Formats: sequence, structure tokens, C-alpha cells
Amino acid sequence: MSEDYRSMWKNLGLDLEGHDALLGVLGKAYQDIYLSQKNRPEGMGYFDFVMSEVHGLRIKELLDEKAAGRRIIGSYCVFVPEEIVLAANATLVGLCSGADFAMEEVEKLLPRNTCALIKSSFGFKLGKVCPYLESADMIVGENTCDGKKKAYESMNDLVENLYVMDLPQVKSENGKSLLRSEYIRFKAAVENLTGVSVTAESLKEAIRTVNAKRSAIHRLSSLRKADPAPISGLDALLANQVFFYDNPARFTESVNKICDELEQRIADKKGVFPEKAPRILVSGCPQAVPNWKLPMIVEAAGAVIVGEESCVGERGTRNLTDDSGETVEQMLDAIVDRYFQVDCAIFTPNPDRLDHIREMIAAYKADGVIHYGLQFCQPYLMESIPVEKALEEKNIPCLRIETDYGAEDAGQLKTRIEAFVEQLR
Repeated sequence: MSEDYRSMWKNLGLDLEGHDALLGVLGKAYQDIYLSQKNRPEGMGYFDFVMSEVHGLRIKELLDEKAAGRRIIGSYCVFVPEEIVLAANATLVGLCSGADFAMEEVEKLLPRNTCALIKSSFGFKLGKVCPYLESADMIVGENTCDGKKKAYESMNDLVENLYVMDLPQVKSENGKSLLRSEYIRFKAAVENLTGVSVTAESLKEAIRTVNAKRSAIHRLSSLRKADPAPISGLDALLANQVFFYDNPARFTESVNKICDELEQRIADKKGVFPEKAPRILVSGCPQAVPNWKLPMIVEAAGAVIVGEESCVGERGTRNLTDDSGETVEQMLDAIVDRYFQVDCAIFTPNPDRLDHIREMIAAYKADGVIHYGLQFCQPYLMESIPVEKALEEKNIPCLRIETDYGAEDAGQLKTRIEAFVEQLR
């Protein structure tokens, strides 16, 4: 990285030694996992560039936006509506929470048996290694689970401007009313931060921008239905990960460009895996950068991941927002309707998620499901058993995995996943 970037990181208050170590681990993992793949689509070169500049050019772009008066808002959850952020002349970026860092410091604030994702978000802050976090003017948390809800009480002492959003736990009219009131409150907070009022024109344009981004991912997902698969699950996951922090218009253009290439691959019967390779749907917890352990093991075993029922995947992007409204109130209602369909495991009861898993199995012609749960993530671990039972009643093989971000269990996972893939053959 250039000295200009190092100066930029220093000005953000990053621990340069720790940050260098993080970039070294990230770069090696990317080299070993992504760049070692064979027969990758040429369009993945864009995403390789994004990853090489993940803490460089993209951070400079965000800082340039700040210098021009635009605000940066960091988020940990797909329930935070990007449409409202864009409409108030701000930029939404996903925050770092996909690797262990500064765990000794984290466990001074959080119990050891806290969910890996929550501990990771604290580790990146306490270790001062995440430039996205340090460049944000507002951090948005949300009470999607008890662990997050209590953890944000401690995080409030670590960041200057933490905003916590209350989310419904039941899909009822009362639940939808709560979500609407929270989005109205969030809109006011963002307007106060930016000094820019959300108008009907700005909100409509923001909805269309985010819809275009989601539509590009929908197009990519639909192409994964082909056999042989034209793109690996690893590369498709990378696109879903980059979704959260890249420039929206550039991301949309780049995904559509790779889709053009994939359509030609499908026409030519050119795949990254042999025809009839076992097809797997991954369901459960999100997989944020650089959490690539599970898909790497699955695809090294000869199976192809054809879909992710995950927040970093179809759960987070599957529905568009109706853009036909003419007033801010009408469009806010449309935003609430769209986000209320997200079938997160926080909801009880949650039959929509099981229906979604079944729909994806059929659409992507999956031979089996791997239910991925992070250790101590109670909502998804609790749902994993009934999901497995419901699938097996339909003769759909399901493997439950519970893991964290460490590599210690990689050998055990490899043995279990290879046996599962062999069963699917």
C-alpha cells in the first residue's frame, strides 16, 4: 500500500501495526482461496480489484465524500434501510465483523461465550483496525438479538455517535407499526446528521438506486440455477459481500457485466464445476469478509454452492421496494413493507424462513442443505434443529454446522462436509 494510504489510516486513528497484520491475513486468505480458483469468470477481476483496495481506494472515496460534506453511516444489519440514508445525502457502508481480532480486549467487555459476530465487531473497534468504522459519522446498531441488544450498551462507550434501532420480534400489525415508527425515527436522525431533508424526489431516486443494486444480484442469483454452474459459490458470495460497501452505481454496473459473461458461459455449457456436481444451499448466519472458511471447504470437496439463504445472500436482497409512491409517506410505507418481509431468525414464530429455504431448494435445484450457525448465535442455532427435521421429512439431506471464525475446527469440518458431499453423490 502507498504512503498516502498509510497517512490516511494514521489520520483515522488506526493501529498501523495491527492494521498491517489484518491486511496481511486478509491478503493471504484471498490469494489462497479466491485467486487459486480455476476457470473463474473474467468479470471477477473487478471484485479482485475491490478486495485489493478494500481499505485503500474505497476508504479514500469515503473520506473524499466526507470532505465534500457528505456523511458516512456504518451499519451491522440488513434491516437498516439504505434508501433513507441515500435520500438524505449520506452513504451507507457495512462494518467489519467477519474475523477474530483483539479477543483478549473484547473478553474484558463481553462474555467469552458471546456470538462470534458480536465479538468480532468489538474486536475491530478495540483493535483500531477497521477504517470503515473509524470513518463513519454514525454507527447504527439494532436489537436483532439479546446479545446485540446488551452489547450495544458497552459499545456506546467506545463510539461517538451510536444509534440503536428497535426492531419487532413478531410479524403482526403491531410489529409492522413498530418498524414504521422506527424508520420514521431513523429518518429524523439521519436528516439531523446530514442537515438534508428527505424529499419525495430524493427518496424515489434512492429507492431506484437500491432496487437496481438488488436487481443485479437477483440476476446473478438466477444464473446460478444453471448446470453446470457458471460461477462458484465463493465468487457469488464475494459479490454479495461487496454489495455492502461498494459504490452502488459502480457495483450494479460490475455485477451486470459479469452476468453478461455468465449468460454466454451458460449458452456455451461452460461451468466452473462439472455437470451434475452436487449442488448445495447454505442456510443460516451471515458470512462477512473474510469469513470464507465454510464455502472454501465445501467447494474443495467437489460440491458447488448454488445459493445462500443468509443476510449476506438472498435473505438480505430478495425483495425490491415499490417505487410507485408519490409522497414521502407512501414511499416510507413501501420501504416498511419491503423490510418487514426479511425472514430473520429473530421473528417468532418464523414459518416464512422455512418456506423460503424450500423455495430456494427447488429454484436452485439443490441436492442438500448445509445449515450454518455461528457459535452462541442463539436465534439461528435454535432454528437449525426444526429446519433440519422439516427438510429431512421431505427427504432433503441437511447438515448442521456450528462453528466460529477460527481455523481450529477446519479439519473436523472438512471430514464432515466431505462425507455429506459423498452422500449427495
